[in-house]
Amino acid sequence: MIKRLEVSEKEYNNFIESHRNGDLLQLTDWAESKKLTGWYYKRIAIGRDDKIEAAATLQFKKIPKTKFTLCYISRGFVVDYSDEILVKALLKEVIDAALEENSYTIKIDPDIPETDAAALKLLKSLGFIHHGFLDGMSKDAIQPRQTMVTDVSLDDKKLLQSFDRNNRTRVRRALRMGTTVKRAAREDLKTFHELMKITGERDGFLTRDITYFESLYDALHDNGHMELFLVELDPKEVKENIQKDIDKVNKDIKKANKIKDETKRNNQLENLNNRLSKLDTQLEEIKEIKEKAILSGALYAQCGEKAYYLYGASSNDYRDFLPNHHMQFSMMQYARENGAKSYDFGGTSVEPPEDSEYFGLWQFKSQWGTEVSNKIGGFDFVLNRPVYYLLNTMVPMYQKGKVFLNKIRK
Repeated sequence: MIKRLEVSEKEYNNFIESHRNGDLLQLTDWAESKKLTGWYYKRIAIGRDDKIEAAATLQFKKIPKTKFTLCYISRGFVVDYSDEILVKALLKEVIDAALEENSYTIKIDPDIPETDAAALKLLKSLGFIHHGFLDGMSKDAIQPRQTMVTDVSLDDKKLLQSFDRNNRTRVRRALRMGTTVKRAAREDLKTFHELMKITGERDGFLTRDITYFESLYDALHDNGHMELFLVELDPKEVKENIQKDIDKVNKDIKKANKIKDETKRNNQLENLNNRLSKLDTQLEEIKEIKEKAILSGALYAQCGEKAYYLYGASSNDYRDFLPNHHMQFSMMQYARENGAKSYDFGGTSVEPPEDSEYFGLWQFKSQWGTEVSNKIGGFDFVLNRPVYYLLNTMVPMYQKGKVFLNKIRK
């Protein structure tokens, strides 16, 4: 008989981590971090013979000036969707919990593939409204339906080989530049936040307050679900590495001068002299640095066999040292060493046109040996039809009308 279970938080999160449909956003740690932005949560676990077989972390947020709440189960349910009886049992418990909180709807966006036609059919038959197979960066979705994922179960050689050729070259160069990737402590979030502000100004986006990152770190780090990585430039070590490269290029120039084929000789000499010029410039730049400097940073998260690149930031200085490339490769290695098989770069718009605002994002994420993870998308289970209609139809129409009137008045 399937029944609701009373389990410890550790048992609950262990189940989320071990389930193939589990996700970082279903951990209670993640839900705990969202309290800062006005959310609160309940967790539900069900199963047979006191063994957890399905779970859902329900997050609630009050609708301003009403008694109603939104119930959101991000990347849930965590359940085997081929077990119809189990899915129905979990849904019943979720509905009861949501009604207790005056929720007008239950939103879910499971971490299952869009090709799971049986799951889609089941959810629709249970009364869920499917929002369709939206673009990965659609503003109509809470979580991106499409993300870019790298297989990090490979050894270093195969992992590098999976990267785009030009990116592979950049990573190898980054590893020789003398920067160091290190796991940092909570107090280093201040440095990371400063880098985020620099990145936001450079790339034109608003950055979150440091309390947001502190909340994430505090909720997730102690249970092994989050790390802060920083890339440090040590001028002494970098000088030594650049000088080694200069010496090598000078040797290669001597060899190239002996090539009999004039065209081949000239081409190689041109490439080598360009390389030498860049190295000389870098050596001059590094002489100006008197102490160690932090060039970039990232917040890394993990849930079982799934690793996630959540936030990244970098300085405007010394970008030729490719700190982000060193950092990404090191975090992939760390993910593998800690049991992860996949490394998720987050949402993407798949193959957007070059004039799209998302083209640069796609270009960056597609060069890391990634494949598109096409998820099944978002669903709504309506609990209060009048309120649902009002908030999903009338309010958006009113807001669009205001925008239209403002344009006319200008």
